[in-house]
Amino acid sequence: MRLTRREYIQLFGGAILATHFGVGASEGKPLPLGKYKGKVVLADFWASWCVPCKKSFPWLNAMAQKYGNRGLVVLGVNVDAQKGDAENFLHEHHAAFPVIFDPAGAHAAYYDIQGMPSSLLFSGKGEVVHRHVGFVTDEESRYEAAIVEALKL
Repeated sequence: MRLTRREYIQLFGGAILATHFGVGASEGKPLPLGKYKGKVVLADFWASWCVPCKKSFPWLNAMAQKYGNRGLVVLGVNVDAQKGDAENFLHEHHAAFPVIFDPAGAHAAYYDIQGMPSSLLFSGKGEVVHRHVGFVTDEESRYEAAIVEALKL
């Protein structure tokens, strides 16, 4: 039996596996990072129904502001099936960074995203150098340390 997205969220408390987007990992596609070549990119996968995602946005905005002029690009990747859900979320939770929409979950599948939010930190060469699933405010210093290390500050 295949669960709907809403049923899956209710059963598993907000975590959603990439396989439940209807796109297999072999069918996914990488993020369009070419225009950020040479920059460190923090790609944050999020959804409007995700409670920890709401908590992560102020921190993501702070990182974009603090390190943006030092080579960091924060990029939000929304995985809501309906763009309107994402737009409503963004109306309440400002994003001081670009957001791309991935309603089919192709990018999430490509990177084997296992829960929301999930963050991938790419080096200036486009390699994933750090990743974490979820957002815990007590771990913010650890997340930031990975950014500082990737920026070589």
